[in-house]
Amino acid sequence: MSQQAALPVKTPKASESTMFKILFIIGLCHLLNDAIQAVIPAMFPILEKSMGLSFTQLGIIAFSLNMVSSVMQPLVGFVTDKKPMPYALPIGLTFTLVGILGLGFASNFAWIVLAVVLIGLGSAVFHPEGSRVAYMAAGNRRGLAQSIYQVGGNTGQALAPLITALILVPLGQRGASWFTIVAALAVILLIYIAGWYNHRLNQSPKTAKGKRTSTAQKVGLSKEVKNTIVFILLLIFARTWYTSGMTNFYTFYAIKEYGLTIKQSQLFLFAFLVSGAIGTFFGGPLSDRFGKKQIISFSMLATVPFSFLIPYVPPTIAFIFLIFTGFILMTSFSVTVVYAQELVPGKIGTMSGLTVGLAFGMGAIGSVGLGYIADWIGLQLMITWLGVLPLLGLIAFLLPSDQKVWEWNQIK
Repeated sequence: MSQQAALPVKTPKASESTMFKILFIIGLCHLLNDAIQAVIPAMFPILEKSMGLSFTQLGIIAFSLNMVSSVMQPLVGFVTDKKPMPYALPIGLTFTLVGILGLGFASNFAWIVLAVVLIGLGSAVFHPEGSRVAYMAAGNRRGLAQSIYQVGGNTGQALAPLITALILVPLGQRGASWFTIVAALAVILLIYIAGWYNHRLNQSPKTAKGKRTSTAQKVGLSKEVKNTIVFILLLIFARTWYTSGMTNFYTFYAIKEYGLTIKQSQLFLFAFLVSGAIGTFFGGPLSDRFGKKQIISFSMLATVPFSFLIPYVPPTIAFIFLIFTGFILMTSFSVTVVYAQELVPGKIGTMSGLTVGLAFGMGAIGSVGLGYIADWIGLQLMITWLGVLPLLGLIAFLLPSDQKVWEWNQIK
């Protein structure tokens, strides 16, 4: 039974209507932000050749980007839960703008790391506050709203192969500097979003403050809630290590095993990422209908047959399996965020920063770890074992149902 069916039906208020204009704009900003981040792994094949970087060094670059974002996101969310900061959004993207400009002109490994740290800082500010904007604009359709927001980010990530093929291959490293235009556009749009956000806060400051205070008081991290958070984080761990391995290293695998060019290998990665973006969009509405726990469980376990077989099939079938894997696995991406937000009400920014930020952090650790494993046991064997990770989705059966989470919040 879905959560929506189980809860009492409320008459929607004007403030509870879904604000699609705001959702589409913040989703577009998410696309622009994550497209800029996608430039970094997209540049890996180019940096490997131009600077002679090892898989471990490439993993360190990804680590520098993702770990900064991971550490800062929950902190930003915690601070803004106490004191919302609408204009932190355009300020954060300004850090990203400076970082992507520096990346285009970096002359050595150290400067590349510094540039991606700035991009990571911008991402750390954007994600929890962007998720809060989506929550504020959601009305009674939180799953759909979070999907619109998150699909923007995943679509931006899916653009990485096209960025490589159309911009970075012909222009090289300097091509990254063109994305300062993208960052500037995002800053302009976020100034508009920050104005709306600020207006909403000023419109009913007493009500907003009262809601934050009452819900914060209701938050009680009982043993059951703490255990559930751990289960959610383990599921994020499995999903993110898998996607990190595929995003950062599958192109090298396809080039080596199938004899593809860089451009051809990017099409395989594009298929995986764009199908993941589509899966992200459908995940939210499906969770509104069938329940969050059901979608989380399905997305992990239904991925296993395809992820396990990808290294053993010919390239055409691998291409098809990559599409299935990306779509199914990422249906749970936005759903886990909403599940965590509803698990600890009143801590929207903190839980968004923890779940999405942890995803970046796990990806960071995974990038270094998987890069080291690829150097140690070989790329082919690493990709083979990577396909087993979604089996950790069995943990999803330990999650409490949506109805149970709702009941916990009524008791507090």
